[in-house]
Amino acid sequence: MARVLFINAGSEGHVNPTIGVVQELISRGEEVVYFTIEDFRDRIEKTGATVRTFDVQEFLKAFISGGRNNLLERINGLLHTAYIMIPSVLEQIEGEHFDYIIHDSMFGCGRLLAQILKLPAINSCTSFAQTKSSFDNMFEQLSKKIPAETNAEYQRLTARVKAKYGAPIRSPYEVFCNPAPLTIVYTTREIQPFGEDFDQTYKFVGPSISSRLTQENFDLTAIKGKNPIYISLGTVFNQAINFYTLCFEALGNTEHTVVMSIGEKTQFSELGEIPKNFIIKKYVPQTEVLKYTKLFITHGGMNSVHEGLYYGVPLIVIPQSADQPVIAGQVANIGAGIQLQMESLTAKQLSDVADHVLNQPSFPKAVANIRKSFQKSGGYHQAVDEIFDFKSQYGI
Repeated sequence: MARVLFINAGSEGHVNPTIGVVQELISRGEEVVYFTIEDFRDRIEKTGATVRTFDVQEFLKAFISGGRNNLLERINGLLHTAYIMIPSVLEQIEGEHFDYIIHDSMFGCGRLLAQILKLPAINSCTSFAQTKSSFDNMFEQLSKKIPAETNAEYQRLTARVKAKYGAPIRSPYEVFCNPAPLTIVYTTREIQPFGEDFDQTYKFVGPSISSRLTQENFDLTAIKGKNPIYISLGTVFNQAINFYTLCFEALGNTEHTVVMSIGEKTQFSELGEIPKNFIIKKYVPQTEVLKYTKLFITHGGMNSVHEGLYYGVPLIVIPQSADQPVIAGQVANIGAGIQLQMESLTAKQLSDVADHVLNQPSFPKAVANIRKSFQKSGGYHQAVDEIFDFKSQYGI
């Protein structure tokens, strides 16, 4: 049995794909200590892992302090979080032994902690992966518009990390993507942009679909046999009253049953009159609802898109931020759905596109092909197989 240090962030999209991985690791005899935020304690503890937490407000304050105007400012924000995450983790594991570390690709200063602790490292990548060459090419183009003071801040922060922890940072890529000797990517090479460019240190295991291990307050009998349309903007950028009311106008009082998730911060009273064919919830057990869904209108988060395709559901993708436009483009490229723009969206356009996707046979055909490749890829079982191969290489 080996002891595993798992470092992750406070986001559904980053935590959910790892739940099955942690359960499988523990079922094979590993002991897992999992760092995340308090909101996910119950979910992770149900896997059998030991949960340690960090202060999410301090983390976010540090991240945002870097700025939001360009990529290097966001990288500087991640460097600021090092002074929250690293001391917190080191203090909480003082005197303990670990055999290897698994860290999220975008949060948690995972690569730095692996260096400091001198542990073999595995990168858990819940977004599309990036090679160093593709990242460097993108960064070179963007850096032409980055102010000199932002570059100076980056140099100051990296020098400070090296001086304090003896952990050199050789490039912005190392901060933003947390490269490691093994990277587990929760998609397939067919969906990954330029999938052929990645070497064998990247293992594309497909979607990691497992029980969310949460208490659900949703009556699935209300949608069985009704083939609903499901609408969700995810768990972060979901305060979108205008969009929700646009959906009422586009799909209200039609023959469709519509399930819509509005998130914790949107109040039902803000929505006005709700059409009788709509079921509105603050939280929806997404993987369960998708089993009965005929069309998924989504923000295009990596997790949501892969879950929709895994359950064979055509998509309308309306990206909100981050990597979602890239994901939406890939969905359109493989013929599994259509991308729309939130800024110019009208009720008639949404209604017309929904009818088109529902009535055009090419969409379910493309989705069925992707679904087969996803289900053959192995998911969290394959991820743990790759982790155990990695362990054998390091004599763990």
